[in-house]
Amino acid sequence: MSVHNENGNGAPTKVEGKYAAIIVCWLLGNGCLFSWNSMLTIGDYYAYLFPDYHPSRVLTLVYQPFALVTIAILTYKEAKINTRLRNLFGYTLFFISTLLVLVLDLATSGKGGLGTFIGICVLSAAFGLADAHVQGGMVGDLSFMLPEFMQSFLAGLAASGAITSGLRLITKAAFENSRDGFRKGAILFLSISTFFELFCVILYAFVFPKLPIVKYFRAKAASEGSKTVSADLAAGGIQTTGAEKDPEQPERLSNKQLLLQNIDYAIDLFLIYILTLSIFPGFLSEDTGSHSLGSWYSLVLIAMYNGWDLIGRYIPLIKCIKLKSRKGLMIGILTRFLLIPAFYFTAKYGDQGWMIMLTSFLGLTNGYFTVCVLTEAPKGYKGPEQNALGNILVFFLLGGLFAGVTADWLWLIGKGW
Repeated sequence: MSVHNENGNGAPTKVEGKYAAIIVCWLLGNGCLFSWNSMLTIGDYYAYLFPDYHPSRVLTLVYQPFALVTIAILTYKEAKINTRLRNLFGYTLFFISTLLVLVLDLATSGKGGLGTFIGICVLSAAFGLADAHVQGGMVGDLSFMLPEFMQSFLAGLAASGAITSGLRLITKAAFENSRDGFRKGAILFLSISTFFELFCVILYAFVFPKLPIVKYFRAKAASEGSKTVSADLAAGGIQTTGAEKDPEQPERLSNKQLLLQNIDYAIDLFLIYILTLSIFPGFLSEDTGSHSLGSWYSLVLIAMYNGWDLIGRYIPLIKCIKLKSRKGLMIGILTRFLLIPAFYFTAKYGDQGWMIMLTSFLGLTNGYFTVCVLTEAPKGYKGPEQNALGNILVFFLLGGLFAGVTADWLWLIGKGW
């Protein structure tokens, strides 16, 4: 492993494999949400199968508590958890659950009914469980590496939404005029998702741990007292012993101390996602009225959100427009709440052009602020602290998701069921 001297950030000026790692992080970010986004994006198929059950809202509401409770437990026990096993379990569960969604549809021949819906809800819960393992594990792991890796992983999360939306528009167009076209498109979609999740299992297990720059940062974290990286280092061909930590280094900050020092970042993430999920996807799927785009309308809105969310996650790479001020981040994130009355009045009085513009802005700001917070927060801490902080911040992010999904039901007040 060729390592050259470090720059002021403690990051090496040259270690082999940086660009390969950025690509792998992007693909693994995709894999973290590809299955779930697949289920969301075929929402029009599920709305057709289960017209009385509000599938786009119910599936999200089932998913989130499992994700939140699991990440709470994993964050509490983070310092003792084998990160490699955690992430491999998560990606494998994504693969198996996506395969079972496909099998369930094939076994029931695309029939609706309560039994099938309950089965899909159980698999949605499994996605939540897998998400908590992977998202917290990967963000924690990447928090002590280069900020570019974190940005690439977060961009991958958004790209999974953009890619699934694009694929869904293609499959809908391809099968629109065929008999049973809804179902054919959904089956093709789930098949692609299943193969991609298997690819991510292989990528994380055999490719990522062997990249020299990844081995460098994990070895550095181990020297600072991290016990979570030993299995990944072993997979990369580096054996660690318990004696590697420098005895003169002070003990790492506790989770409570880390949270108190970064409470504004934690609240930032909670507020970003409570707003986003109170609008996306339930409101966009069910409450925007009927327009000239017809059954394409909600798909177009979701695709615009996902596309601009992805663009928003690349904007912070332009250093001069990346928001680093903690106060500035809080002000910007609070200002986003003006989108709630904007969406309400646009749905009531505006046309589809205004709704598409608002949805694009929701995605753009969601992606931009997420990357700004998660790349700034870990700076200045040791490896084990950065890992713990990454897990804490993902817990608040998922807390915001859950609160947003719950708040999404408020749009139904006064509309009847």
